Amino acid sequence: MARFSLIPKEEQYFALFREMTSHIYDAATALCEMLAAKQEDFPAHLKKIKDIEHTCDELTHSISKKLNTSFITPFDREDIYMLSGALDDIVDLIDDVARAVVMYNVREATDYARQFGDVLQRMAVQLHEVVSTLERPAGIAPRLVEIHRLENEGDDLYHEAIGELFQGTPDPLRVIRWKDLYDKLEGAVDRCEQAANIIESVIIKHV
Repeated sequence: MARFSLIPKEEQYFALFREMTSHIYDAATALCEMLAAKQEDFPAHLKKIKDIEHTCDELTHSISKKLNTSFITPFDREDIYMLSGALDDIVDLIDDVARAVVMYNVREATDYARQFGDVLQRMAVQLHEVVSTLERPAGIAPRLVEIHRLENEGDDLYHEAIGELFQGTPDPLRVIRWKDLYDKLEGAVDRCEQAANIIESVIIKHV
């Protein structure tokens, strides 16, 4: 695959994207820790995730400002904007999950929720590796394939989790609570794949 280099351009975007995916991994890890923790520890984990979310918001704002002042960018401005937004959305969705866990007064996470957290964490690793090699994208394809595979794993997990909610005589409040949480978790997984799709599109354009 071709390297993105024709004439001098702003390379700092690559570093900013790497920083964002590093924060995605930190947020996913904090969510995994939260879902494995006791209820009394949830607020501390929520605060940690919220702090990461604020940092990502600032990074996204920095990228937007930089787009307004950069003469030449490493790839299309629209793609830079879309990718930064997609990466920021992942942390927003992780934060939504953490807030909902506290808001719904969840006492203990389900095995399905913990498995979702694990899928998100593994997707975050792959996204960081993909973004870290975006400047020279040789060998990036297997990692994109793995992200798509993990999204499929998340889909299967979602259907299993929702099916479990309606087994026997379900508790309506439990169904409402966990249906919303599973929806949010699946949304975060889907957004990881969407970010990967944007990256894949960028690479295709510059081959």
